Amino acid sequence: MNSQKCWAAQRAGRKVLVALALAVTAVSALAQTTIESVSGALQGGAEVVRIDLSQALTAAPTGFAIQSPARIALDFPGVTNAMGRSTIDINQGNLRSVSVLQAGERSRVVLNLKQATSYKTQLQGKSLLVVLDPVAAPVPDAAAVPAFSENRSRDVLPLKDVDFRRGANGAGRVVVALPSSQVGVDIRQRGQTLVVEFMKTSLPEGLKRRLDVADFGTPVQTVTTFQTGDRVRMVIEPKGAWEHSAYQSDDQFVVEVKPQRVDPSKLTQGPGYNGQKLSLNFQNIEVRSLLQVIADFTNFNIVTSDSVAGAVTLRLQDVPWDQALDIILQAKGLGMRKAGNVLWIAPKDEIVAKEKLEREANVALEGLEAVRTESFQLNYAKAADVARQLMGGAVGGAPMGAAAGAANARLLSVRGSAIAEPRTNQLFVTDISSKIEQVRSLITKLDIAVRQVLIEARIVEASDTFGKSLGVKLGGGTGNVPAASGGMGGSVGSSYVDGTAATTSGTFVSLPAIGQGGYNPATFAVSIFGENAARFLNLEISALEADGKGKVVSSPRVVTADKIKAVIEQGTELPYQVATASGATSIAFRKANLKLEVTPQITPEGNIILELDIAKDTVGQSTAAGFAINTKHIQTQVLVENGGTVVIGGIFELTESTNETKVPFFGDLPGVGNLFKSRGKVSNKQEMLVFITPKMISDKAAVR
Repeated sequence: MNSQKCWAAQRAGRKVLVALALAVTAVSALAQTTIESVSGALQGGAEVVRIDLSQALTAAPTGFAIQSPARIALDFPGVTNAMGRSTIDINQGNLRSVSVLQAGERSRVVLNLKQATSYKTQLQGKSLLVVLDPVAAPVPDAAAVPAFSENRSRDVLPLKDVDFRRGANGAGRVVVALPSSQVGVDIRQRGQTLVVEFMKTSLPEGLKRRLDVADFGTPVQTVTTFQTGDRVRMVIEPKGAWEHSAYQSDDQFVVEVKPQRVDPSKLTQGPGYNGQKLSLNFQNIEVRSLLQVIADFTNFNIVTSDSVAGAVTLRLQDVPWDQALDIILQAKGLGMRKAGNVLWIAPKDEIVAKEKLEREANVALEGLEAVRTESFQLNYAKAADVARQLMGGAVGGAPMGAAAGAANARLLSVRGSAIAEPRTNQLFVTDISSKIEQVRSLITKLDIAVRQVLIEARIVEASDTFGKSLGVKLGGGTGNVPAASGGMGGSVGSSYVDGTAATTSGTFVSLPAIGQGGYNPATFAVSIFGENAARFLNLEISALEADGKGKVVSSPRVVTADKIKAVIEQGTELPYQVATASGATSIAFRKANLKLEVTPQITPEGNIILELDIAKDTVGQSTAAGFAINTKHIQTQVLVENGGTVVIGGIFELTESTNETKVPFFGDLPGVGNLFKSRGKVSNKQEMLVFITPKMISDKAAVR
């Protein structure tokens, strides 16, 4: 008996030592720091390399810089590379690429530069920021620079940043961060462009770029910044009718270009009345004479109809002349049409009648004008769709009412027609010259490449299960054992040595532990014999503990065009029997799939609106009617920035249960009561999160 206890103690001690060794190994593995990602960006005109690690560094790593080739090397002792690759191409500003080299338990991060420069390091949480100092543009040769630049001042400072923003009412704002508030700025309009020059400044390598800002919906199309001599020149290219303003606040210079709202019916452009103010004080003056006074004041040419007559009395003091003219016309029921600097004034009814006659004459001329046929080669749009739009959507066999409504919306004239050739995707349009030009303008706007979006979803399902069960069996009996074992004794198990006589036994308490995770509990039995081995007691203890963790990551992704629905799914179709109308049975199928259905919409600001329908179905338990299907489904609409990630939904389930089965009275006894009870505990956690990441594809590269 004593030898058995010693053996059990030694075995338990070995288990403790093994557990401690495993714990030390796990702690050492967790303590290992790894490099998870490396990225580059521009912040405040300076280039910043961000190195993300699994754990925060206690101190900044040591490093050194090389002039030729231009490199910066940083050493990370006790850090390994967990990115799965050793080279990251960035090609932005002065930074070409980043290499991560590992030797043993030490890693070296090498920044490959275009030009040598100094750097600073900064710890930010679990990340290390490497800030590269701006590299001033090289000094041009004397032969390429005018003679006056040879005597330029040496205090040439680099610009800090160049940014573009969309202001109120569709205005485009170019914001430049100056090195100081003393920098001289020269702005002038050259044709349809704005040229801004910043005196005694240089342009860092990261700011030498051409900004294409046409998608912002402002008059500004491009902003090009480059170095010329000892100054930085910025060329702003707007389109349409626009006006600009510029102002400076401390070290920030802003150029605002806003669209000019042109109203052809107004005499002067701008909000309200903007004409030069005048004063009029007349008693019973002829309207024709009053119009002549205004014509002399404004230098406008006024043509007055013969039907304009009557007199008016008015007194106006410091009123804009365009407002005064509007008051006179309203008082006498007159109308006005403007053509250049010529005003035609007549009664409103006369103007309406004249315009009606002109339109009827134009329609009659269209019926007499010769038609011609022109072909258009379409690249992106379908010729059949464009032809249907030109014809107003009218198709053969349509009801008369529908055809009449479509004819009102058609772009072509009554004699015009459009024929689509699907094989070559060409469109043949026959109509008068003016309508042909309208079709050409429409096709230029319609036949453009539709932007594409890559949508990637991540469905993460995590589970954490724990179960514990403990129970006993207690029984007794009578019988004989070999004489050599007389007296008090004990034996483990239910087998005996040779010579054991037959015994009889019974069970008093049977509360065994229940299985966990599909496994039966372990048991330990002891038999205690009484005097002369005539009576004995059986005790069986059963126990089981189960602990499990799991994670399932599903990542469907799909590429589709703007405003085009895309569907991708993968899974299993389960058969089941269904009854038909005749009483026979047939086999039908139902899906247990992973499905992503999405419709993207790109906004003018560059964000993406997603209409999402995501389903994650799995095969469930088997029933008499077939397999059940476990469903997880989410349907929503969300606005996400380009390249951003958002959690669109999640489900968390927690199941906890504790049960105890015991014999009344005996199970409540202190200590001994554990022999008369069975206990079990279950704790299950399940969590599902859905992440979505949209990204616009700017090139024709395939999705990798």
